Amino acid sequence: MDTSSRIFVAGHRGLVGSAVVRRLKARGCTNVLQRVHHELDLERQEKVEAFFAVERPEYVILAAALVGGIGANSGYPADFITKNLAIALNVIEASRRYGVSKLMNLGSSCIYPKFAPQPVKEEHLLTGPLEPTNEPYAIAKIAAIKLCSSMNRQFGTDFMSLMPNNLYGPGDNYDLEKSHVLPALIRKFHDAKTTGSDRVLLWGDGSPLREFLYSDDLADAVVFLMERYSVAEAGELLNVGTGEELSIGALAETVREVVYEDSPGRRCTIEWDSSKPNGTPRKLLDVSRLSALGWRSRTPLAVGLKAAYRDFLKMYGGEKSIP
Repeated sequence: MDTSSRIFVAGHRGLVGSAVVRRLKARGCTNVLQRVHHELDLERQEKVEAFFAVERPEYVILAAALVGGIGANSGYPADFITKNLAIALNVIEASRRYGVSKLMNLGSSCIYPKFAPQPVKEEHLLTGPLEPTNEPYAIAKIAAIKLCSSMNRQFGTDFMSLMPNNLYGPGDNYDLEKSHVLPALIRKFHDAKTTGSDRVLLWGDGSPLREFLYSDDLADAVVFLMERYSVAEAGELLNVGTGEELSIGALAETVREVVYEDSPGRRCTIEWDSSKPNGTPRKLLDVSRLSALGWRSRTPLAVGLKAAYRDFLKMYGGEKSIP
């Protein structure tokens, strides 16, 4: 892949896709193909086939997906499995049919068993039951991984899957009904700060351990692999993360400090609703395979959180009401 290659970023408006586009453009890439939903519905096979037939992308980065936190996954399980299966099948099959040189399929660490050994290695896939609250989404992502590997075996394609842990960064989703834990915390503490509320109620008990990766670091890993390694060299499935973890309770306190940084002496209290699910108790990825190839994350959590909150304020106009 070089700067003149025709590169299709599916899902370019999302957290991951937008970070990938920024990285590609910073790299000097001039043929980054992007389509919004009304221009190209990735759930419609005939639309995807027509796009590939006309545009003939040489490289594909599949970052499009329906994503959400525990609440969204629990409330819309059929949407999470059907939409993500359709997107993966249509884009991966069209990439094979139209001779894409390399495809990067982006997934999620939720593909691994709920009680997988820690840190989680790539070979732990399909060795135990999944976390029930996001099982439909995880099954769709596992299917995409197996579709890529099956294409490689049968057709000799170069389709790789990259599994990040919890992501955050510019352009995140702050809708409390659909967001992941970190953007939800930013939103809740910001709301408390601007309304003068003296407490924030959070799900679970704060004990689960999680790893958080800045979206621009993930984009850097994507471009690194696309430029330098084939499936034969790197493997079909790779974890990507920081190799560091902290509790949700510690994360909440850190986010609170970032949000209230410009308000000395003001803080809200944190209360936990233990009637709500915690999710998987621990989820730390083993990133030794990617590290051995020469890539490591660069953005410390404290630095990334400040950048994410600045972006949140930019998106929603600072102190103005948030939809």
